[in-house]
Formats: sequence, structure tokens, C-alpha cells
Amino acid sequence: MGTDSAVNREYKDRLFKFIFGNPDKKEWTLSLYNAINGSNYTDPDEIFLNTIENAVYMGMKNDVSFLISDTFNLYEHQSSFNPNMPMRFLIYAGMLYDKYTESSDDYHKYSCRLQKAPTPKCICFYNGTRETEDRIILRLSDSFNPATVSDIEVNVTMININYGHNVDLLNICKPLGDYSYFVEQARINKKKTGSLEKAIDAAISILPENSIIKPFLIANRAEVKSMFITEYDEERAFAEQRAEAIAEGRAEGRAEGRAEGRAEGRAEGGFLMLIKLVREGLLTISQAAESMNMTVPEFEAKMEAI
Repeated sequence: MGTDSAVNREYKDRLFKFIFGNPDKKEWTLSLYNAINGSNYTDPDEIFLNTIENAVYMGMKNDVSFLISDTFNLYEHQSSFNPNMPMRFLIYAGMLYDKYTESSDDYHKYSCRLQKAPTPKCICFYNGTRETEDRIILRLSDSFNPATVSDIEVNVTMININYGHNVDLLNICKPLGDYSYFVEQARINKKKTGSLEKAIDAAISILPENSIIKPFLIANRAEVKSMFITEYDEERAFAEQRAEAIAEGRAEGRAEGRAEGRAEGRAEGGFLMLIKLVREGLLTISQAAESMNMTVPEFEAKMEAI
């Protein structure tokens, strides 16, 4: 077990939350907040972490929320692209506001006067392997029938924190820059060694000595490995589901194939997607070949021909 006091309990968190939702490292959370908002707060104690501990996704707590300057800052991390994030934030915000109104001495929800409440800011930090723009606004209304007018809207800003994206942001928030570089190096070394555990060790060692998070990762190496491997497995599971949808020609697969410009048709589009997943290390050749009802040599031969 690591020596840091933050891990003296069983963790099922993502690595992102382990770093930026850590009550013993609130200066890192403050640095992230300042970088996102262009502010210059200096006192980490101005942050009140109020994460709802039973808000779970894929069996892992992956959310960070905190209250600062009368704003609810809802931060969530995703290693797989998920256009349904606004619905998650709607549910999560409802839980937070319920907690806030029940525990606040200043808010009276049955008052005849307008009661002021914290403003919600919804940010999703994305570092999956699917290529996306630096920033995307996801809207809840996109989930609804366009022929009807919704009375509820939720906007989520999805920020790509993969290494090489949003460079200014990563430079301003040094812990976030270190985290992004660590994840990038872990992926690179996974392709070289084939071992995720060895890749994580190598990624930690590659971090420069002046890295802010390096001592923390070293002190909590076992927990870091566990969380990173779990995230990797989740991303691979989503990739396999996506590949199966394409290979089987379901509507979801066909839509994704069209969105990615797969003009060759469903089968060819599915094959190209599988090749992409294999090259990214998210599927083995054996798994990809099975999805296409092919032998491994047949799949490898077609791969080489493209």
C-alpha cells in the first residue's frame, strides 16, 4: 500500500479522481479550477469537496465536484467517448442540489421569495483513444425528439486532455499536464512491452524529476496500477461492444461507420474499425478476427493488404 494518507481506505476511484478529487491534494484541484476558469485563487481551503460517494459508473466512482465562489463545479473524467454525458450530469446535479437544499441553513425551498442557489458548471475531461476536437459542447436536448421543445437543457463542456491537445491548459495546470503525459507514456509503453503493469512502471519512471505528481504516483504505485488497469479494461470493453455493433450491422454500428466516413459499406467499415482498435491496443487480433468470423491468418492478411 502507498504511504499517502489519502489511500488509507479501499479505493475504487479512477486515477483522475484519485489525483484531482483528493482531500489531501486540494491544491491540485484548485490549480485545475484556475486553469479552466482563468482565475487565480490561492487558498486551497476555499474548495469544499462534496462528491456524492455513491454516484457510480461502471462500478467506479469517477466524478469530482466541489463548491467554490457560489458555483457547483461538476468535473467528470471519461476514458471512452460518451455523448450521453449531459444525462449523467442532470442526474448527478439533481443529487447534489437535493443534498444542498436539505443541508443548507440559507436555502428554504418552500419560501415565497426567490432563493439563490449555486450555479452549476459541467466539465467532462476526456482522454480516450478516439480522436476528438479539443473542446466539444454536449447538449441534453440532442437526446430528445427534435420535433418537441424541451423545458430542460444541460450543457457539458467536454475537454480533450490527451497529450498534445489543449496545450495551454495542460501548461497552466501542471498536475494535469503531468497526468496527461503519464497516460500517453503508459499507452506507448503498453504497445512496446505488451504488459500494462510494466508500461505503468515505465511511465512513472519517465516522468521528469520536477513532476508534481510523480512522488504521489510512486508512493501509491499499487493503487495507481489497479485504477489504470481497470480504466484500460473498461475502455477495451466499450471498444469491443462498438466493434460488435459494427460487425453485426446493427443500427448503432452503421451510424458510427457513416460518421467516420466508411464508404465501403457495413462489413468493410466494421473491418476498418477493428483494425483501428487492434492498432490502438484495445483489441487483440484474435478478438478482432472472431468478430468478423475470420481466422487470425485471414485477418492478418487482409490487414496487411490495407
